[in-house]
Amino acid sequence: MAVDLAIRGGQVVTPSGVVAADIGIVQGRIAMIGPCADARQVIDATGRMVMPGGIDPHAHVEQMSGMGLMNADTFETATAAAALGGTTTMISFAAQARGERLRDTIAAYAARAARGARIDHAFHLTLTDPLVPGFEGDLSTLIAAGHRSLKLFTTYAIGLTDRQIADVMGQVAGQGALVCVHAENDGLLGWTKDALLSAGLDRPLHHAVAHPRLAELDAVERMCRYAEFFGQPVMIFHVTTAEAADAVRRARARGVPVTAETCPHYLFQTADILDRPGIEGARWICSPPQRGPADQAALWAALAEGVIDLISSDHAPYRFDATGKLAAGPMPPFPAIANGMPGLQQRLPLMFDAMVSQGKGGPMAFARATAGRAAEVYGLPGKGAIEVGRDADLVLWDPARRVTYAADDMADGAGYNPWEGVTVTGWPETVLLRGEVIVDHGVLKAVAGAGRWLGRGPVPSAAPAAELAYLNERRLR
Repeated sequence: MAVDLAIRGGQVVTPSGVVAADIGIVQGRIAMIGPCADARQVIDATGRMVMPGGIDPHAHVEQMSGMGLMNADTFETATAAAALGGTTTMISFAAQARGERLRDTIAAYAARAARGARIDHAFHLTLTDPLVPGFEGDLSTLIAAGHRSLKLFTTYAIGLTDRQIADVMGQVAGQGALVCVHAENDGLLGWTKDALLSAGLDRPLHHAVAHPRLAELDAVERMCRYAEFFGQPVMIFHVTTAEAADAVRRARARGVPVTAETCPHYLFQTADILDRPGIEGARWICSPPQRGPADQAALWAALAEGVIDLISSDHAPYRFDATGKLAAGPMPPFPAIANGMPGLQQRLPLMFDAMVSQGKGGPMAFARATAGRAAEVYGLPGKGAIEVGRDADLVLWDPARRVTYAADDMADGAGYNPWEGVTVTGWPETVLLRGEVIVDHGVLKAVAGAGRWLGRGPVPSAAPAAELAYLNERRLR
């Protein structure tokens, strides 16, 4: 078979094993895995590990925070960072503003992404105001159009009440959507924060105390029960504690359609990182916060078991200056510090170093946790794995290259690297998107606006609880 491009001589990581093989690409798709004698163009992958392009399903880009701060990235800068880090598909948020119709929300984000995105992309619809006109109709229309994932908060000013969450799940159950949840108990967070401030405990290190682990456990268990009642698939975002991971494990054992993710900062950082001189700890403030070593061990075990499905970055970049983290002044109390860290570019090298170089899972587990499982969960059948017929989204990794992160060496707009001083072994050297080289030996070639929006198919639902089944049966009579 004549192919447009052959990737020759690499160790190819497929879902069924690691093989020494060529990859033949025709019209942007993988046409063959095996000897490619007739190729118009050849890339030599000798000494390289060929992985699927990463899928990062949790990124905040050109998004206004709950504090009224625009984050530090445009779609152009965020997707430059993603590409350089080996990520070829990103799912970011289209966050509804109070009073805004959902159709207007998605139109605005889609226009910005069409101008700037260098990689393929989709959106989660963040639902913050179900009282706007046309909410239910817009939501159903957008789901049917391929926007198959929604995000709800159980806390903060943008959080929905329990009844509003039930209303959303009751509406979308059976429509083929996935409901993603930031799960923390708002009452426990608010009480603990106010108690800390009343005691004069307002430094960055107190941010972790202000997010009790039981607040996460309560909300995770509750959202699992909602998923169980409605038969509605739910993704629990950024699981941080051993107890929350176990809640997901127990729900899965009951047959609940719940999936879960965690992030590199929960696997590799602990809450001690916030205890820095002055305001320095603000660089690492995120929500939920980092936890402890026992939680890290539990998260790694849950990932190996499949209870934690995948690793996202939760990329949420704010500059460490008056435009971002320090917008409330040079020494703000922890509740006034923007939550989040950049991570689109660092996610894959950090995970490759741990899972491949250090052996915490191996190359196939790495590919599944950072690409393959996300493709399954979020309805991206053309992405996430090296298989014939899929998009030729590929990364050539130099498994021996060692890199130590510097203070500001990333392509995103944050202006600092929260992983400064960390050394990783294994580096994404060359990156292809649909058969086109978008990073060539570390040099960015991806063009702003070249990324495509990815419409997604229905997410399978499960059987609802007996009470809802009873109601549905009588509705159909």
